[in-house]
Amino acid sequence: MVSEATLRAILDTVRHPVVFVDTDHVIRYLNRAAEQRYYRQRGLSDLVGSSLFDCHKPESREAILRQYGRLEAGEHEFFVKINDENERVSVVAVRDRNGALLGYYERIEPAGGASP
Repeated sequence: MVSEATLRAILDTVRHPVVFVDTDHVIRYLNRAAEQRYYRQRGLSDLVGSSLFDCHKPESREAILRQYGRLEAGEHEFFVKINDENERVSVVAVRDRNGALLGYYERIEPAGGASP
């Protein structure tokens, strides 16, 4: 069995921000790239334990719930948009071995797919 510390270290090697949110839309994990982006670059404080809805504009709530519905309906991953920094934003379902939805993560990467 791989330890939690090892799993975190693995996710920290991903160069792109990864933000994991549970099924109650609470932020549970940010990898190192996400911490860099949201804490240092944008000046936000610790987001772990915060509602995803508190981090977005109120009008985003409906879009987030609609996206979550797609995951509940069985989609694995889908493209959301190209953001202002020319990055591809996708949402990916996280499921247990039986297929139950545990949450989801937002993956942000250069639109061309290249490493930064």
